[in-house]
Amino acid sequence: MLSMLRNVFFELTIRNPECPAVLQNHMRVLSAGLKTYEMPPDYSDVVLPEKPKLKFLNKVPELKKAKKEMKKLRDIQGPEKTANTFTSGQYAIVAMGGGYLHWGHMEMMRLTINRRMDPRTTFALWRISAPYKPITRKGLGQRMGGGKGAIDHYVTPVKCGRLIVELGGYIELAEVEPMLKEVAKKLPFPAKVVSKESLAAMQQEQAEMEANNQNPWTFERIVRSNMLGIRKVLSPFDLHNHGRYTGKFFNPGRV
Repeated sequence: MLSMLRNVFFELTIRNPECPAVLQNHMRVLSAGLKTYEMPPDYSDVVLPEKPKLKFLNKVPELKKAKKEMKKLRDIQGPEKTANTFTSGQYAIVAMGGGYLHWGHMEMMRLTINRRMDPRTTFALWRISAPYKPITRKGLGQRMGGGKGAIDHYVTPVKCGRLIVELGGYIELAEVEPMLKEVAKKLPFPAKVVSKESLAAMQQEQAEMEANNQNPWTFERIVRSNMLGIRKVLSPFDLHNHGRYTGKFFNPGRV
């Protein structure tokens, strides 16, 4: 259309050389009204699986003999070393702290996501395993002693930085973000909705904050120098993670 308008303008200026200024003003208005649209995302590398919905997870693991375990709080402390990057999805819910996921939480996520997603254009997959850690409990009104109680239920421990569930397909973040936010706020630990780009940006921001830190008195330097005998009140867990994690809680502002 612009080429046709240029040709008309050129012919008019040849016939009547007195009116090029008026035509130029009209051309500016016409060109200013045209819109430039963004290129649509490329989904050429997206492959929908045969079963796109979240599968059902067993409430009790299939074991020949159930064994009791200790609490082992180290299962929810510190950063997650596995399942902290994307596999085949584009959007996910990432844990920003540690905690235990019950079977009820997994059913809530499965039912909410499976009911609202479109299996023709979207797929979802678990990044956590079914409940496997036994939690014991004694009956109401029992006296002290008598050994460890019976197994009451099973949970899945989650550390900070682990992806809980992934979504992908021919979709954009704005289509699934409300659903994922509703699921994330019902979890027993702080969680956040991220995409591949936002997760990489979070990690880059943390690395830049450590590299451009202006405060010379960092937690690592104070502990290494043992100022004021601080090592007496610190655990090996604090020494290893440089104070970025307080138990199951994550301190994002500390470098």
